[in-house]
Amino acid sequence: MTALRALLAGLVDYAGLFPPAALNMESAVRQYAAYSASDQAWMLGRFVVPAAHLDAFRDAQAPLPDQPEWHLSALVGADVEADVERVHSFNNAMAARAHIDTVEGKATTDDAVTRIADCASGFRAFVEIPVTDFVPLLDAIRDRGLNAKVRTGGVSREMFPEPEALLRFIEHACRENVPFKATAGLHHALRGDYRLTYDEDAPRGPMFGFLNVFLTAAFVHAGMTDGAALALLLERDLKKISVSSNAIRWGGRSISTDDIHAARDCVALSFGSCSFLEPVDELRAAALLQ
Repeated sequence: MTALRALLAGLVDYAGLFPPAALNMESAVRQYAAYSASDQAWMLGRFVVPAAHLDAFRDAQAPLPDQPEWHLSALVGADVEADVERVHSFNNAMAARAHIDTVEGKATTDDAVTRIADCASGFRAFVEIPVTDFVPLLDAIRDRGLNAKVRTGGVSREMFPEPEALLRFIEHACRENVPFKATAGLHHALRGDYRLTYDEDAPRGPMFGFLNVFLTAAFVHAGMTDGAALALLLERDLKKISVSSNAIRWGGRSISTDDIHAARDCVALSFGSCSFLEPVDELRAAALLQ
């Protein structure tokens, strides 16, 4: 299924250290090693780790047998300069075992965007910005040649953006050619009401699916301009999505493999998830993966 592979290739940045999974470093590293050796490794992106915990990562990875170099994304905190220095030291020490080529930070002001741009020169930098009143910050990210990051969920209902706000972000990013990644709340293939954590008695709420977000971005990037984009972002029925070797179809519309490649290469890059198995298992259950 070439079109589906174009949409999903390298899509999932593994963030097992973060809630709701919140694994310890040793467990998260072992899981990523197992996923990297699985039949679905083609869907796997980078291992996401806070810059402050790079020493713990190095200790956890050291006992593993030799394998291809891991690609990591490091989260930087308030002291961007110190964290980027940690990243440089890590890369110098890790030789061919692991390499950080991406950093991720947060910004709520133009000055904070500039600071990340100045400190992260030489890396692909993602800047997480609020989904409300985002236009000036997203334009600042564009002007400085950076990448955006949008939060699509979390462990409480208030962490999920309104669909209209998320769609405005996607549309503006596509219109201005600002590459972005999403983070949190995208464990499932399509929108639905799910538990917000793995606790049996956890509250439930509507969550976006990764197919919702990335198919919407691909269709918008290819020129969708009417109200159908919001309907796709809210789609809950996998039976309404069909896949062939050269296209994905939804709602009487079709997007080609070439257009999907273009969106993934230029705009809709990846999403961070504390689970890799949930996305894989849901696609298998829907007979979209073997």
